[in-house]
Amino acid sequence: MDIRSRMAPAAQAAARVVLEVPGAELDAPTPCPDWDVRALVNHLILWTGRGETAARRLPVSGPGEDHDFTAEPGWAQRFEEQARRTAEAWQDPAAWEGDTSLTGNKVGMPAAFIAGIVFGEYVLHGWDLAAATGRESGFPPPVVEAAWEQIAATADMSRQYGVFGPEVAVPEDAPLLDRVLGLSGRDPHWKP
Repeated sequence: MDIRSRMAPAAQAAARVVLEVPGAELDAPTPCPDWDVRALVNHLILWTGRGETAARRLPVSGPGEDHDFTAEPGWAQRFEEQARRTAEAWQDPAAWEGDTSLTGNKVGMPAAFIAGIVFGEYVLHGWDLAAATGRESGFPPPVVEAAWEQIAATADMSRQYGVFGPEVAVPEDAPLLDRVLGLSGRDPHWKP
């Protein structure tokens, strides 16, 4: 699985979705039951920034989970820039060595696992936002293939920690993105 080469196209696709989020739809529901579009965008912005921090082994700084990035002008363009910087940070081979953390904990996790989380955020939450706002996610096939490999390898553990909901049954012959979504506990046919 080559997430490193797929990180930039995944970030670009997620950024395009965020740039297309209409301000009037920030209170709309999403496939994530506890989050509206605003909460999901704020989550994606926060953890994308933390993804760069983790890749560069920098201390965590800035606002936390309760911050409303969407209340600031130019939030979508700033996300696009942050997503680009985060993807670039993960291009450095040193970013993949040893352990790192998204939260600033001294005891981290393997860097490749953290990179997989960042990559999964782009694909899964990018799709969540696209579905919530009636848009296409537009992930290139190689990104979806890498997402399948990543999610298939971590889905059970993600469910144990409450990151994913119960698997949604999706036919074996369904498009691969639908199977990725089902494995992550999402209904690929979800509508607002």
